[in-house]
Formats: sequence, C-alpha cells, structure tokens
Amino acid sequence: MNTRIFVGAAPAGFEGFGDFLDGRSAALGRATLCIDETGPAPELIIALPGRDPQRWPLDDIRSLPDQAKPTELVLGHAFDPVARLIVNDPAVSRILQARCPNLRRRPAVRGKARLAGWAAAAVASVALIISVLVPVMANQLAEYLPPEGEQALGDTTFEQIRRALDETGIAPLLICENRDGAAALDRITTRLGQQTVLPYPLTVHVLDHEMVNAFALPGGRIVLFRGLIEAAETPDEVAAVLAHELGHVVNRDPARIALRSAGSIGVLGLLLGDFAGGAVVLFLTERLIEATYAKEAEATADVFAHETLIAAGIPPSALASMFQRLLARYGEADGFVAHFLSHPSLGDRIAQAKAADAGLTGALRPALNDADWRALQQICA
Repeated sequence: MNTRIFVGAAPAGFEGFGDFLDGRSAALGRATLCIDETGPAPELIIALPGRDPQRWPLDDIRSLPDQAKPTELVLGHAFDPVARLIVNDPAVSRILQARCPNLRRRPAVRGKARLAGWAAAAVASVALIISVLVPVMANQLAEYLPPEGEQALGDTTFEQIRRALDETGIAPLLICENRDGAAALDRITTRLGQQTVLPYPLTVHVLDHEMVNAFALPGGRIVLFRGLIEAAETPDEVAAVLAHELGHVVNRDPARIALRSAGSIGVLGLLLGDFAGGAVVLFLTERLIEATYAKEAEATADVFAHETLIAAGIPPSALASMFQRLLARYGEADGFVAHFLSHPSLGDRIAQAKAADAGLTGALRPALNDADWRALQQICA
C-alpha cells in the first residue's frame, strides 16, 4: 500500500492510517492521518469515521518507550495521559519521527502539588502508626501476653543476643557460671526478689563481655555483663543496678519495648519489602540491649529500686555512687552510662538515689560479705 502524508486538509481517499484508542472506551478505531500546517503550529490530524477529528500539535506528541514490537510506534499526547495512537506502517512512523521534535521527551508530571500532598499524608500516616498506634497497642498487648509466651520471647532473644555479641563467630557468647560466683549472685537475687511479687520466676545471667551494661528481657530475665561487675567497687552497687532492672521486670517494660519495636519495624518491613523479618530480629536485639525506655518507665524503675533496696537493707545511694564514678570515667555516651541516660536527667537520678537513703530505718547489711563479693568478681573465671 502506498502511504501519503498530506499537508493541509485531508482529501478524499486519504491513505495515512493508524489505530486510535481514546482511553475512555475499549473500542479501537481505524484513523486516517495527516499533518496540518495551516495554523500557528503544525498539528497531526487524527480523523475517525463519524467523530470529530483529534488535533495533536506535533510539539506535544510523545512516544511510549519499551514497546514489545520494535516495528510498532505507539504515540501519546503530552496533555492526554490515556489516549494512544498506534502506527504500524514504517513509512508513516519515519515521517512522524522526523516531524515530531519532542517525541523522546518524557511528559511533564502533572499535579505535583497533589502528589506531594499525598506523599506527605502517607509519611504522616506511617509516622502516626509507629509513634502512636503501635505503642498504644504494645502497652495493651503486654498486659495480656501470657507469662509462658513472654518467657519464650525472652529465651529466644537471649540466645540471639549471645550470638550477636560473640566476636569469634564460632559459638554464642559465654555465660559466666563459676559455681561460687553464681551462688553469690543468687544470694543477691533472692534477697531482692523477696521484697516484691514477681509475675514469673526471675533468672539472672552474667555474660562474659567487657561491656559495662545491664538490661532486662521479657519473661523475667536480667542480663549483667562482666564489665559491669568489674566496674563496680562494692556488691551494693551491683545490687542497686539489679534492683533497677528488677523494676523493669515487675512493670513488664521489656515486653512492651519488644512488642513496640517488633510492631514498628514490622510496619517498615512491609513497606520496604523485608517480609522475611530479618531486620525485625536485628532491630529487636539492638533495642533490648540498649533498653531505652520512656521517661515514666525509667522513673518508675528508679523508685522501685529505691524501695526494694531499702526493704533489703541496702542503701539506694549505691546506685548514685556507681552513676557518678562511671560518668566521670566514661563520659555520657558509652556503655552503662548511655544505657541510663534517658530522661529524667542523670544528675536528677543521682540526687534522687542519694535522697532515698533518708528512708532507711533498719540496720544496713551489705549485699554480700567479703568472701561472696570476691567470688562474684570471679564469676567469669
């Protein structure tokens, strides 16, 4: 078939053809084509039987990339996102490619302000879910989480932490289990545990790591590091730290932070494609090691520690003395001090621990005698 592209109005017997889709109906119409150069700017006339012709300025015609048929030219209009013109005739394709100066130019994005608004709304929605909805749900779920389920979560997380902190890559981080040292630690744990009602049995471990830190896990697990015991100057200081973590256990703060962290990173995982949940495990492990609780949770744990220490005949100021010494030694950004730097301020917490000594009425008894304290210091031997 001979193809002719006409200049001016389309005469009878017009022989330039293409298939036209208006994007509003499923009908594919056979259209005749010509280029009209009588107006201010050249236009492609797309004439369909029984319909008004479409007039596309040549400057506004765009080609669609990545078509399945390389011999087929699919055209669109820069300001009509749904209409399509399909040209299969090579001669017509060559002429249109030569005459349309912006054929390869991508259409301008329309409605940028609306798109930006929707994007901002989506980000705000995710932020609202993570910062408000997830914490509220986590707090409520923590109240109904069965002790067995919470203990299972704590057991799994504990093993994950041991593997994450091991530097050899061969075996999990060692648990310090020197018999005499473990017995001394158990004496402190029993003495503090007798002063309160626990939601589940308490388990305290010492991990063989130089980190000066301690934290609580779901299900009644408390973890101390060898570095914390080495940094303590008296057994009362270890008991004071243990009492603070015991406060988190009694208030079930680890379960809340675990549910909150898992919920937050789970939402992000769905958005970012982490369906396997690997990021959830890593993030949860990191958060539980850091154990950055809310201001109210830290304040409540401090008050609990003061009351428990007083009931056990141990001065709460032992916590203040350890805070002060470690703050002077490490500054405000490392290890144990960083763990306790959440609000209220560390200075206020030191002052409150010292002031709590005024509540002591009975005789003071050291957390351990000298022999047991030496044994605890050698628990990782």
